[in-house]
Amino acid sequence: MKHIYTSVDIGTDTTKVIVTELYKGKLNLLAASSTKSKGIKKGLITDVNEASKSLKKAITEVEKMLGFEIKKVLVNIPSYFAEFSKIEGEIKIDSSESVISGYHISKVLETALKSNSFSKEIVSVIPIDFSIDGQAGIKDPKGLMGDVLGVRAVVSLVPKKNIYSVVSLIDNIGLEVVDISLNGIGDINAFKNKETDSKLGAIINIGYETTNVSIYNKSIIIKNSIIGMGGKNVDNDLSYMYKIDLKKASKIKEKFAYAHKKYANNTEFYNIDDNERINQFEATDIVMSRIEEILTLAKKEINILANRKMEYIIITGGISNMEGFRAVAEEVFGNSVIIGNVNIIGIRDNKYSSAIGNIVYYVNRLKLLDQNSTMVDSDFDDYSVSKRGMLNITEESMLGKVFGYFFGDSNEEDM
Repeated sequence: MKHIYTSVDIGTDTTKVIVTELYKGKLNLLAASSTKSKGIKKGLITDVNEASKSLKKAITEVEKMLGFEIKKVLVNIPSYFAEFSKIEGEIKIDSSESVISGYHISKVLETALKSNSFSKEIVSVIPIDFSIDGQAGIKDPKGLMGDVLGVRAVVSLVPKKNIYSVVSLIDNIGLEVVDISLNGIGDINAFKNKETDSKLGAIINIGYETTNVSIYNKSIIIKNSIIGMGGKNVDNDLSYMYKIDLKKASKIKEKFAYAHKKYANNTEFYNIDDNERINQFEATDIVMSRIEEILTLAKKEINILANRKMEYIIITGGISNMEGFRAVAEEVFGNSVIIGNVNIIGIRDNKYSSAIGNIVYYVNRLKLLDQNSTMVDSDFDDYSVSKRGMLNITEESMLGKVFGYFFGDSNEEDM
């Protein structure tokens, strides 16, 4: 079985689709597409028909590159009003040999969820650690022996409309949603390492109209906030100052200006038309001022959310690719700030960080549960983790309809 996964990130400015193959433990890019979004405002779907056209175009572009049809996807959803709650649960191991399997992990997570009630929809359940017969701090208990398996986990929750608007959009173009996640979960999985796994930190993802600020404890998201400002504000500033449209302003930002004016040249000029040209230093000064403001607001938001010193701060998003961005970030956060570096062959653009990270997150959960999956193989319909043992938290629960795979089968012998 080829392990192929498709991830969709529906942004305000662009809709991103990436397809990867997991081979020998490493993700390899098969195809990627980024098309202009329509019908999206500040990350929320405002026109389903227009948004559907944008997504369909991105999917079609990728399908042409691949030579096969995409039917199943992972997708990001808006994190507006997201909440994160800690849950705990335990089960008795009924196996004759008391050997813990992926089945037991899924059951203990299910038990932890059922012992709580939530007013919002469940997006994900992220294990903190497991315990066996009271011995805590175990990251993966599979293969170990014991009589009682316990778990501590963080559950992420959002309003129902955040989920259903996106799932309806995907369904509208004939695709099946295998899993959903938040951008903040994707971002940490794109950049996580041994450092993030042991520390308290933050990731700032600067989007087109909004900036997402997430706080993590040992690589697990615990708080999230959205700032109503992003790369579009830079375009607006350039558009206003030079009396040009947003398309031209965006081109100046991407092709001519720098993020920090110390890199700009006073003798470099950009021709807006036959009668007017702009100075690189002046344009960069406009860009830098707005980036500084966005980062300063993000810094204040981190202090509000955590009220503790961050041991790392990572910045990502398309605008973080700009030449000189690090210099601005260091002036706001200090020399220890990290500019995200998406590290997958074929993609070097941070605007893909959430989409890539959500594939990593999905693959890691399959590994934890000792399950196997692909999104394109003909065998997938017969062995689809999305259809295995639906967890019916409530009859209307999106978790039960879409994400039952996380909790395995109801019968151990089927595993």
